Amino acid sequence: MKFSDPEIALLREIQRDSAASLADIASRVGMAQSTVWRKLQEFEKAGLIRARVALLDPAKAGAKLCVFAQVTLDSHAEEAVAGFARMVASHPEIMECHAVSGSADYIVKIRVADVEAYEAFMTAHLLRNPHVRGVVSSFSLRQLKHTTALPL
Repeated sequence: MKFSDPEIALLREIQRDSAASLADIASRVGMAQSTVWRKLQEFEKAGLIRARVALLDPAKAGAKLCVFAQVTLDSHAEEAVAGFARMVASHPEIMECHAVSGSADYIVKIRVADVEAYEAFMTAHLLRNPHVRGVVSSFSLRQLKHTTALPL
């Protein structure tokens, strides 16, 4: 999609704070409130805006530990991929899952309370999944940057 400069400003602003009132957003981006409302409706209808959410502090929400697990499947057959995808979708601890190139098939971002919780999750769900051949885990020691805003 191509965006005008005012549309880019609007998209940046709602990525920064989607809970702001229409009047506040309109004031910050130099648009009429009715134009902001109409543009947001257009962006939602087009699927550009997928959801408006609140971002929680992981530590305060009880999910302080961030783990990046490199997962290798035993096969790339349709059933193996679909079975792994079903497992990923069914666990809220799994924040993201990406099919990747390289030595692993997937990189999975997992949030849990602590190392013990991760060990329990990995043992009960990742390693017991019949389609998973192996898991290599890396623990985040410190987060240097985190954003949900796309570069526009």
